[in-house]
Amino acid sequence: MKQRLRQLFSFILRPLESGNVGPNYKDSHRTILNVVGVLFLFLATVSAIAMAYTGKVGALIPVLVFLGIGSVSVIVGTLGSDAAVSKMWGNR
Repeated sequence: MKQRLRQLFSFILRPLESGNVGPNYKDSHRTILNVVGVLFLFLATVSAIAMAYTGKVGALIPVLVFLGIGSVSVIVGTLGSDAAVSKMWGNR
């Protein structure tokens, strides 16, 4: 199952997995990335509810931004290699 999901999201994972794991990488970075991703998905849901309530089309921008950031964070946090998580954090 994980391999199929990795193939499905390879367009996101492939650029991030090229290279080496950063020197400051910790296992907790993956957990934090997943938590931040879930928080962004929650913000996208709240923004979508607010958009439905107000009926303003301009509220679609935060929904798309939060949904994009949250989705990429959760995908990389759950399916990505250590190098991908390290790149999300920055290789410093």
